[in-house]
Amino acid sequence: MAFALGPRAKSAGYRLEAFDQIGSTNSEAMERARAGERGPLWLVTSEQTAGRGRRHRPWIAQRGNLAASVLETLDLSPAIAATLGFAAGLALEAALRAMAGSTVTFSLKWPNDVLAGPAKLAGILLEAEAVPGGQLAMVVGMGTNIVAAPEGTPTPATCLRALGLDTTAESLFAALSESWAEFRGIWQEGSGFGEIRRRWLALAAGLGQPVAVDTGNTTISGTFDTIDSSGCMIVRAAAGERIRISAGDVHFGSAASAGAD
Repeated sequence: MAFALGPRAKSAGYRLEAFDQIGSTNSEAMERARAGERGPLWLVTSEQTAGRGRRHRPWIAQRGNLAASVLETLDLSPAIAATLGFAAGLALEAALRAMAGSTVTFSLKWPNDVLAGPAKLAGILLEAEAVPGGQLAMVVGMGTNIVAAPEGTPTPATCLRALGLDTTAESLFAALSESWAEFRGIWQEGSGFGEIRRRWLALAAGLGQPVAVDTGNTTISGTFDTIDSSGCMIVRAAAGERIRISAGDVHFGSAASAGAD
């Protein structure tokens, strides 16, 4: 089976380039943007050898896993464009649910992971650069563990095969291309983020629970209260202060209680 776009994605004007193997679909997408490509364009593979996640952590897609990046050109500020990541989370969760039915429940971990139970199943990486004409080239990369999961990760990882789900990278991508077109339309250049936020919070992992967030400079502990209108996490500290966090590594449960060590 070959990679293919779903009908809704095709009608929305998306194009597709698939690779047997590639270093990084995100890097390839951004290189094309620098060379004048404006999308909307999907780049996909079932084997990625030099992918990366947040904070430049490696994200290697073993053969049979899915690495997919979509290039969009936006006339928006970087802050508004960044909220597209929440639409990506919803799109990926919807595609996974289409594959799993009711057998597995997925949740969204702020800012950019999809969980199956407590384990990480998929990650999302947004990258943006200014391009001529005052526009923003936005690349949204989504990596999903289908047949194998990495070991030794900060958050324990799992894969669809370990969850008892027999599917392929090609089948998941077809569903993802359709759900992306749906949630990209709801997001609508950021004007629909209120609805995206509402749906995202309904699937949020750890909402109302103890949380510790490592921002790189300090660790903020409290209760995961909500996300605000710009997508920042709001943590309610023990004294009642509401702290706004724009980026960080999130820890729930025992890790939060231990100060996310």
